[in-house]
Amino acid sequence: MPPEIIYTPESLLRHPLQLFRFMWLDLLASRELAWRLMVRDISAQYRQSVLGFAWAFLPPIVMAAGFTLANDAKVINVGVTDFPYPAYVMFSTALWQTFVEALNGPVQAVTVAKPMLARVNFPREAIILAKLGEVFFNFAIKLILIVAFFVWFRVPVSWTVILAPVALIHLILLGTLIGTLLSPLGILYQDVSKGLTMVTGFWIFLTPVIYPVPSSGTFGLLVKLNPVTPLLVTTRELATTGVISNAYGFWIVSFITVVGLLLTWVAFRLAMPFVIERVSS
Repeated sequence: MPPEIIYTPESLLRHPLQLFRFMWLDLLASRELAWRLMVRDISAQYRQSVLGFAWAFLPPIVMAAGFTLANDAKVINVGVTDFPYPAYVMFSTALWQTFVEALNGPVQAVTVAKPMLARVNFPREAIILAKLGEVFFNFAIKLILIVAFFVWFRVPVSWTVILAPVALIHLILLGTLIGTLLSPLGILYQDVSKGLTMVTGFWIFLTPVIYPVPSSGTFGLLVKLNPVTPLLVTTRELATTGVISNAYGFWIVSFITVVGLLLTWVAFRLAMPFVIERVSS
């Protein structure tokens, strides 16, 4: 006989331990569904494309080629980088795109799953986990290109490269945090997806993707205040020089990311029933 479930109007926020218990159980229960959704989305993403997996390589290659030509022609002056500029731009672009995929993933996932959310009761965490797995899969493909560039340009790699995945995970979690926070609004308003495209298009120029971190000036201050900067730069430094330039900033942003992700998870669970009810009406 199944256990009796009693629904009450009282908010689970009054019982945080019970809330976190339900959250943990739903997270465990969503693993199989998340895997199936991830496999479906990855298959659809590359099967319905002529170039297939090449789309994981093309954006960083095109961006690296464009900015390298601009730098050689003195159209832009990026300064001195820690390793050859083409590999620098390509690696940084791959990290930035991974962050953007993690940011857009939750919003896109809940928008596409809107009909399923309205008809089927299942752990909502499965949608976020599926997109998270897709982000890691796409980066694994980009990693092949990164290794090829590092070998071609003879980029020195420090032993700290084994720690780079830790910083990369923090970068992905920051994107997931922002995307999950915006996902309930993304179901209701298409402006969220369009706004994210516009914001990330400007955001990249405040992130040291095509240039080193500026040491002074107003622009340098804005770059350093950008929460993506310490995470992306630390990932890049751990994979190459092994010298961390801003460990303090990295750990501050990482701590805020982990705590913020937990709070966003709570907000996501509490908001989704109301959003689904509004969408279904």
